[in-house]
Amino acid sequence: MVFKITSDNLQQLPGIAKKILQYCYPKKKFLFYGDMGVGKTTLIKELSLQLGVQNIVNSPTFSIVNEYVTLMNQKVFHFDFYRLNHEQEAFDMGYEEYFFGDHYCFVEWPEKIPSLTDDSMVKIKMKLNGVKRDIEIII
Repeated sequence: MVFKITSDNLQQLPGIAKKILQYCYPKKKFLFYGDMGVGKTTLIKELSLQLGVQNIVNSPTFSIVNEYVTLMNQKVFHFDFYRLNHEQEAFDMGYEEYFFGDHYCFVEWPEKIPSLTDDSMVKIKMKLNGVKRDIEIII
């Protein structure tokens, strides 16, 4: 199943994030594809807010993974695999504990770990279209 959404501005993000979570429920593993600067981290921040995360959500570019906790004491993990040189680095950090758990996982740059992702994960493809963002959600 494929859904397409266009974002005209940042003010639309709360509604877009809410729709994505509704469309994809009960899935909790999300893969984000798109060029640098397209807004992957910004969308993940809003998805995290919609889930009740109260922490400041930042890109885990250097830490590779950030852990957040929701108001309901549930964990949300945000990955940024951009800096990985080899897929083995994801094994070394224990990706299995995250990917096979019952927590939300938002993954930026899943292209770096192709054999660790599967078709059960939601794919979100983002593209710039002038000042708008085209968002394709593949469930």
